[in-house]
Amino acid sequence: MQPTQRGVSRREFVKAAVAIGGSAALSACLERESPDLATGDPSSVPDRQHAWNEALPRDDHGNVRIPRHHALLLVEYSETGVPDDDARETVEAAFRSLERAYPWSNEGLLFTAGYSPAYFDRYDADLDGVALPAPTALAPFEDPELDEPDAVLHLASDYGSVVLGAEQALMGERSTLNGVDVSGFGEIFDRVDKRTGFVGDGLPAENQDVDGIPDDEPVDEDAPLFMGFESGFEKNQASEGGVTIESGPFAGGTTQHLSKIRLHLDQWYNQDSRSQRVAKMFCPAHAEDDRVEGVGENLGDDNQVGDCVDDVEADAGSHGIVGHAQKSARARDENDTPVLLRRDFDSTDDGAAGVHFLSLQSSIADFVATRAAMNGSDVSEESSVGTRLNNGILQYMTVQRRGNYLVPPRSSRALPRPSP
Repeated sequence: MQPTQRGVSRREFVKAAVAIGGSAALSACLERESPDLATGDPSSVPDRQHAWNEALPRDDHGNVRIPRHHALLLVEYSETGVPDDDARETVEAAFRSLERAYPWSNEGLLFTAGYSPAYFDRYDADLDGVALPAPTALAPFEDPELDEPDAVLHLASDYGSVVLGAEQALMGERSTLNGVDVSGFGEIFDRVDKRTGFVGDGLPAENQDVDGIPDDEPVDEDAPLFMGFESGFEKNQASEGGVTIESGPFAGGTTQHLSKIRLHLDQWYNQDSRSQRVAKMFCPAHAEDDRVEGVGENLGDDNQVGDCVDDVEADAGSHGIVGHAQKSARARDENDTPVLLRRDFDSTDDGAAGVHFLSLQSSIADFVATRAAMNGSDVSEESSVGTRLNNGILQYMTVQRRGNYLVPPRSSRALPRPSP
């Protein structure tokens, strides 16, 4: 992407505009992007809110590429007590108007609405058929703030102007999008927080002038994420069907975990060698055999740590290092299949390098089990590997916030009852 006359690339400008928000930012973003988009058709949108993959592009290896620009809107129901049917109709009308304004794709808009345990606590009845525990710290070395808004909206598009426009429409700040009349739910929900981010080749490199990344701009121009390696390999992700709730009133939905993570990459880039970074991100065998070229595109659709999974304890003893992917791959179902579908993205919120780690799974328990495997506490207790030091990438991350959500099927996405 070529720089503008002010020395700011279009992609960097769009990222900043999404984070800032507001009508002026949207107008400037539209001028930079000038998208020429078709309108949408709500009848063609799948009932599973999380069914994005068929609408997304894939790379040459078949890996799904999620949209480049993201916003998370954390909102509170504006009234006390439980929502009534009029409120539900208003919220559903707002969602439907977005689906009319933009196609369901990365070149239009993809979105989900998820609801927290705190939201369902408004009701006298228990949540039917889904275990949705309150968020909690998931490692002895973390002390996150716990998110308990009523709902979180995830908006995603390759166009920052689409994400901005959708946010403004939902909050009642804009009445037309892409030439289509839209309605909002600004009187139903109050926005209590907004988090933004990006993913994709070039964007991390263009936005690395933040706290947590060395000043010499070490992030590779081909890297889709700040830590410099490919992610989201097809064979290391659960399928959308695999994370879908299969039975009960919320069949067709899923659960979502959302973490806000601060990155500390000075040692990662200034002290660790390339070989050490590969060993910590993947596994020691990948470093020894030089299996990872550049950012890892040569790995295809599989991070290829399957051969390393059984060597976690041996690698801890012989190398004093275990890999992040190597540890995490231990959390699989009875069919040896991954249990998480990750849709995380980088961020420069608060002027610092970070990750909004967003995962989908049929049960929050699957996320908890995966995080336990990633913690590697069993390894640190029996070897020279530390609780965080040389224990995958734990030492480079601080979990600042955690939240759990139910993402209902589209048919009950508007202020759902505990038993629709």
